[in-house]
Amino acid sequence: MKLKLTRASLAVCIAMLVVMSPALATDFSAGILTGYSAGLGVRATGTLTNFAQGFPFAIEIAAGYFSRDAGIPLDARRVFINDATNGTPTKTGSSWDFRMDFMYKVGLLGMRDAYLYLGPRYSMFTATFDFVGGNEVFSIHSHQWGLGAGLKAGFPVSSRVSFILTGGLDYYPSATLDGHDTSYSPDGQTVNGRNDYTFTDADQAINQPKFEPVALLGISYRL
Repeated sequence: MKLKLTRASLAVCIAMLVVMSPALATDFSAGILTGYSAGLGVRATGTLTNFAQGFPFAIEIAAGYFSRDAGIPLDARRVFINDATNGTPTKTGSSWDFRMDFMYKVGLLGMRDAYLYLGPRYSMFTATFDFVGGNEVFSIHSHQWGLGAGLKAGFPVSSRVSFILTGGLDYYPSATLDGHDTSYSPDGQTVNGRNDYTFTDADQAINQPKFEPVALLGISYRL
């Protein structure tokens, strides 16, 4: 339900930007990027420039989906489920990320469209562990607010199409890890914890987002 609400809110924001563009004689571009952000994935973007006289920033809203390392299966099982070791462990990890950036145009190496950006992020992370033959499948989740910064450059292909390169770094503070009927929080609160395990043990077992390098490329289209 949280994912649907978040994606719906993002769609409303982008729709508002599109509606505002003609009225304020702004430029709006939509893009699709692919590359690496702690794993391979894809990101959709909507960018609004020149929408307020004298305002020095462009604004970009984006949503992405990326695969990532889930963590350590046997440790995750001990911390969240039980001490059993039967079955062959497999794992999958992924995260949705939603972001808004304030972008400031800079002159860099003669590039016409280069921007430094900074803004908030929200991540929805899921790690799933399956012990094949051991009758044990469980998922661990975390939801995190973060902050990111970086550089984005556009290289015109035509009057409306640009090739995009972007790189940066996102940071997400540690958040509650929960799965099955157990949760561990950074403030020390534990619900149905296993043995004497703490949040530190859970955080070492599960690879929730922390420092996330970003390197993406793609295409944008100016509407």
